[in-house]
Amino acid sequence: MAHFPDTPSFTGFNTPTRIEADIADLDIKGAVPPELDGAFYRVQPDPQFPPRLGDDIAFNGDGMITMFRFHDGQVDFRQRWAKTDKWKLEHEAGKALFGAYRNPLTDDPAVAGLVRGTANTTAFIHGGKLYALKEDSPALVMDPATLETDGYTWFDGAMTGQTFTAHPKIDPATGDMIAFGYAAKGVLTRDMTYYVVSPDGQLKQEIWFETPYYAMMHDFAITPDYALFHVVPSTSNWERLEQGLPHFGFDTTLPVYLGVLPRRADATAADIRWFKRDNCFASHVMNAFQDGTKIHFDTPEAKNNMFPFFPDIHGAPFNGPESASFLTRWTVDMASNGEDFASVQRLTNMMGEFPRIDDRQTGLPYRYGWLLVIDPTKPVELKGGSPSGMLMNTLGLIDHQTGAEQKWWCGPLSSLQEPCFIPRSPDAAEGDGWIVQVCNRLEEHRSDLLLFDALDIAKGPIAEIRIPIRLRFGLHGNWATADQIGLAA
Repeated sequence: MAHFPDTPSFTGFNTPTRIEADIADLDIKGAVPPELDGAFYRVQPDPQFPPRLGDDIAFNGDGMITMFRFHDGQVDFRQRWAKTDKWKLEHEAGKALFGAYRNPLTDDPAVAGLVRGTANTTAFIHGGKLYALKEDSPALVMDPATLETDGYTWFDGAMTGQTFTAHPKIDPATGDMIAFGYAAKGVLTRDMTYYVVSPDGQLKQEIWFETPYYAMMHDFAITPDYALFHVVPSTSNWERLEQGLPHFGFDTTLPVYLGVLPRRADATAADIRWFKRDNCFASHVMNAFQDGTKIHFDTPEAKNNMFPFFPDIHGAPFNGPESASFLTRWTVDMASNGEDFASVQRLTNMMGEFPRIDDRQTGLPYRYGWLLVIDPTKPVELKGGSPSGMLMNTLGLIDHQTGAEQKWWCGPLSSLQEPCFIPRSPDAAEGDGWIVQVCNRLEEHRSDLLLFDALDIAKGPIAEIRIPIRLRFGLHGNWATADQIGLAA
């Protein structure tokens, strides 16, 4: 009999839902523009069975993919499991076989050495395929229309690493998918891979290199000439895993690095250059771009660890105020002779994370950025809580050209999930389009999908799409046009 732990990761709004469903023509307050024709995909960790060891962090749930199909002014809902090898083995056994988050020492011996991935972090469309991604495993391929699972891909044997990032980028000039994998030779290894996947899904470049130390490398950035990798000390070792401690711990004694790899066809590991700065926390990246010999890398930065479930490796308590994260620009100069950063500049006083842009500006100078904001000036009632300890209660917009900012607060009994930009048309101006995001209705234990005019978020949503079930805490999502997913009329 299933019994989930009585902890914040598995109770209240975060109680596992485990629902596969098809719901046609969702109820809408307001109006969805009839020209919107495509789908918004997002994913949530949703454990099929209670954790093997009695408790775990929310990030270790099985991937559940949600598709919102926009067409003719209406929105249809489809939700399916990402049926990984782990999901299939546990489904057959009727119980959890894989143990704690990123700790293979806690697995049932029957699954020793098998792929542990959950495909629970990003749903990403490329080359007519839906990739369900989790950074500790290969990419899981699914059908973008039916959400049926095909299986893991090694790109016809061209991929020799064991892992594939949850944050690939599309080069707007070539249409290539640029990606990487860390711990590419296995758990805790410093080995990394850099990948280039053509628009038709063929892996055409793989470069191996090593990082200064093992770390959680969740995101990265590209420019036309470089791939940029930030190494921040959410780190681990076998001693932690043997003791049953959380896989990652934050080490305040280690420096932070930014690796700059040329994106040439003949580039090798010898070409990467590492810049170094003082300790800080950073995870997601808003964007990066070149300015002559200088490279600008925009990321939310905190003085200390932002994730309380990855505690300080030396035992220091989690420090709330120092864990406040603000969008910050890191600048390095390729013309310099040293390893120091050229500058570090805060770009806003809005505290937040989960930054997004108009993805057509990936790697290029850009004007607009959106993010989830934690506004401590607003009242809040944590009905069901937040598994991360953070309550994202506001959508924020930054105009990097004018410095203007906008915010929209979701109210005291709601919280927000990551925003995603939808362009009005392929050739529309930057920022001309919509923002879509899930809103958690904490007291009602259900969810809404909100649609905003992207450059006028302060007026609130132009449409609230009512979802009759609760969408658990989710991570990342992306938009694809009907043409990209083979559903054009």
